[in-house]
Amino acid sequence: MKKIVFTDLDGTFLNHHDYSCKESLGSLNRLIKSDIPIIFTTSKTRSEVEELHKQLEINEPFIVENGASIFIPKGYKNKDFSFLESFNEKYYHCKIGEDYTLVLEFYNKYKDEFSLTGFSSMSTEQIQELTSLSYEKAKLASKRDFTEPFILKDERKVESLKQEALAYGLTLTKGGRFYHIIGAKQDKGKAVKKTIEIFEKLFNEKFFSIALGDGENDLPMLEVVDLPIAIKNHKGLFVETKNKNLLKSTYQGAKGFKEMITKCLENY
Repeated sequence: MKKIVFTDLDGTFLNHHDYSCKESLGSLNRLIKSDIPIIFTTSKTRSEVEELHKQLEINEPFIVENGASIFIPKGYKNKDFSFLESFNEKYYHCKIGEDYTLVLEFYNKYKDEFSLTGFSSMSTEQIQELTSLSYEKAKLASKRDFTEPFILKDERKVESLKQEALAYGLTLTKGGRFYHIIGAKQDKGKAVKKTIEIFEKLFNEKFFSIALGDGENDLPMLEVVDLPIAIKNHKGLFVETKNKNLLKSTYQGAKGFKEMITKCLENY
């Protein structure tokens, strides 16, 4: 049975505080050499993932903005993904989320009432300050296609805001640093399930699915895979899932990723 790996980025493949993936690289290379797809499944934008792929010199599928869309490079593993929509000359994609225009319409309507500060209201310098990203990376983070990260001053209002969002066909999820306004029909779990379905159709084979994540927004994907792995988060805590196969790392971030991929390749 083939394996497929889905991993969150911030706090999992990348360290939470410094975004380093130095300790993940050996495991990444092992997966690539073993012909195991490694699919970054993140709240980050397409532009951010493309830049990371470029730095890592890889060309793999990826899932962006909390399950909003799946991007698959054209010609990936010499398979024909043309039954999916062509995004541009480089990718096919499968959109699950809503357009950014709808998300912004909702955000702009309620930002004053609920004291929200979203990326669309921030300068690149403000995003940089809140995320500790470089200026160029903060700029990439602001290039949204589907979702809006935001700060909520009074977290007691989150359920009321979520109710208002549902009327728009939207909902809220929480990542390591921000809340996110996203499409109500999207989450990382739905995108992961759809990706597995696409791969099993094309390869005509069952895939053993593995997912790694550290945040609340990772729970949907941890609940739909064969082997869910909770990476210890920056507060030293773990997300809890109903999936009884859950494994937990000893270490945080990239070191935890390395630890658990090593364990998976040796034992599964």
